[in-house]
This record gives sequence, C-alpha cells and structure tokens, in this order.
Amino acid sequence: VCLFLMAANVLEEDSMEQDIESPVTIHQPKLPKQAREDLPKNINKECSKRKIQRYVRKDGKCNVHHGNVRETYRYLTDIFTTLVDLKWRFNLLIFVMVYTVTWLFFGMIWWLIAYLRGDMDHIGDSTWTPCVSNLNGFVSAFLFSIETETTIGYGYRVITDKCPEGIILLLVQSVLGSIVNAFMVGCMFVKISQPKKRAETLVFSTNAVISMRDGKLCLMFRVGDLRNSHIVEASIRAKLIKSKQTKEGEFIPLNQTDINVGYYTGDDRLFLVSPLIISHEINQQSPFWEISKAQLPKEELEIVVILEGMVEATGMTCQARSSYITSEILWGYRFTPVLTLEDGFYEVDYNSFHETYETNTPVYSAKELAEMASRAELPLTWSVSSKLDQHAELETEEEEKNQEDQNERNGDVANLENESKV
Repeated sequence: VCLFLMAANVLEEDSMEQDIESPVTIHQPKLPKQAREDLPKNINKECSKRKIQRYVRKDGKCNVHHGNVRETYRYLTDIFTTLVDLKWRFNLLIFVMVYTVTWLFFGMIWWLIAYLRGDMDHIGDSTWTPCVSNLNGFVSAFLFSIETETTIGYGYRVITDKCPEGIILLLVQSVLGSIVNAFMVGCMFVKISQPKKRAETLVFSTNAVISMRDGKLCLMFRVGDLRNSHIVEASIRAKLIKSKQTKEGEFIPLNQTDINVGYYTGDDRLFLVSPLIISHEINQQSPFWEISKAQLPKEELEIVVILEGMVEATGMTCQARSSYITSEILWGYRFTPVLTLEDGFYEVDYNSFHETYETNTPVYSAKELAEMASRAELPLTWSVSSKLDQHAELETEEEEKNQEDQNERNGDVANLENESKV
C-alpha cells in the first residue's frame, strides 16, 4: 500500500510539473539560416560548444559554396576561364565532344553537297566529275571531314575543281578548324601548366605555436618547400577570420583582420630555400593582444596563411594556403630545428618539420605582460624624481613659513613703535 501511495504521489508531481512547464507552446519566428547560426551565445549556454567550421581547409581549398547564382550567363562570357576551371573529366569530355561535333557537322555538309549535286547517283560513272572523289556515303563524307580538318591527307578522297561550293566549304572548315584547334589546345595547355600542383610541394606546419621570442610574445608557424627549384619573389600573408559585432550592433560574420608578419620590416618577403619560421609579434596592434592561454581555447577564430610567388620553371604565379583553428594553436611550444650542417652542405630533416617541444612561456596575455612590466618599472623611475619633488615642496613650505613669521614680526614691531609715539 505504501509503495502504491508513493508511486501515485510521484505520478501526480510529474503531471503537475508537466502542466506548469508546458501549458502553452511558444512558436518562435522563423529566421534565416545565417541568423539562426549566428545567434548570441547567451541563448545557447546550455548547448555544447559547436565545432569550429573551417573557412579554408588544411589543403588550401576554400570551404565556401556559391549558391543561388542567377546570373549564370557571366560564366559563358568568359568561356575560356570556365573551361580551364572545370574538372579534368569534364574538360576531357568537352575536348572530345567539340572535335567530334565539328567533324560530324562538316561531314554532314559534305554529304549534303554530294547528295544535292547528284554524286550519289553516279557512283562508279567515269564520265561524271563529282565534288569529292570516292565519296559514296555519309561515312566517307565524315572521314573526308576528319582528313580535311586534321590535314592528314591520305590521298584517296580529294576535292575536284568542278565544285565551287566545295572549295568555299573547304576554306571555311580550314579556318574554323584552326580556331577550334587553337582554342581547345590552348585550354588543355593552360590546364596542364597550371601551378596548382606546384603548391602541393609547399608545406605548412600542422600546428602554430605561441611562445616568447626576444622578450616578446609571438605567434609562429613554419613553411617549407620540398622542391629544389625555388619559388621566386615569395611572400607570406596571414588573416584572422573571426565574427564580430560592431558598436552599432551590426553582426559581421567571418570578418577578416590582417595579421602583421613583417610587412613593414620586409620580413614577409621570403628566400624560401630551407624551412622558415614565420613570426607575428603580439603587440597593441595585434588581434591577439588581450588573449591569454586560458582564453585561447574559448575563442572561435581561424588563422589563414597564404604563401605566393612565381614558379621558377614556368614564371607563373603560384599560391599555397592553409589554416589554423584554436585547437591547432599550441601555447608554450617551439618548433624543433630541422636544419643541420653536414660536410660541405646544409641538410633539412623533414621528419621533424611538424614537431614541437614545450618551453617556459607565461600564461598571461601580451597586454597583461606589458602592464606587469610597466608596474615593475614604475618604482625605479619614480624613486629619484619623487624625492626631488618632495624636497622642493618642503623647501617652498619652509620659505613660506619663514616669510609669514617675518611679516608677523615686522607687524609687531610697527605696532610697538606706534604705541610708544602715542
């Protein structure tokens, strides 16, 4: 009985809680996708921290898809670039289709001329002069079209001088065939010689690190080139991708902020013969000025690094990209050296390219370190000046007191003289 009563009480409490908690269903207004994803964080405090979505993947490909593009005609106005940007399978398909359609089109016209002139009715007649010798059907017209456009010249099917329309068609096919050859071969050549694959041999370190360098807190990452042929006029850039909200309340998703990696000193221009460590000094102009070790994992940011230059073999511009999210930024680490001096040359050990080791680094932000350094310097700078000021103030106070005493004495003496005269 007791168990039954306890169960009944529990059911009543549950039903009361359900009645109190959900008497009315509140329907929130439907928001756009971007607005739903960019709601303030305080609304989703109870939700688990969502995974940071990359803007640029580790292999350098941009993780952005263009949707609802209505002005698709713009792609056709620049058909050459459109064909070059297509994937290889589509590019090869278009390459084959263009030539096949061209041959079929002109083969159909050659067959149509022969049919209209009556050459098909006089096959084997030695007294009849056809437009094209030995053309007896559509297949032979198609083969003659291929021979004409590719200038093979087997010598079996030839055009005669008794066919002016055939001569005009021969000129047209020769000119158009040359244009098609130049266009398609040019597309294939540009696509083959594109420097995208050259960027595959430009490597970035898996992680970025934050540690002290020359007494300053710095963000660092490493770049290297696996080939013996160098990148000419190589330069490095870095961008911070982080959403922000302006003072007016405007929300800017994926806002880009420049990260100085030596633009003003020329350190961003690289001589990339061996792996180099790119350093960003965290100062007052740095977006990491107020970020400490404890705060870094809570930040939703991404660092995009861009290395570009000219390929020495072809002279074409090459660009390699990579990115680092907060989980890939190691606080208090340095990169393991990879360059060693051998007998007459330097050797680079790429097995240690991504390796790091822990080093003694303060956990405070660069702003806090600057404030602590200023506090430590204040007593030293104030000790002498404060004492001089104190002595000067005491001297002025003593002079004022002496002046007042003198004035009082002079007044007393004057009063005594007046009294004696009276």
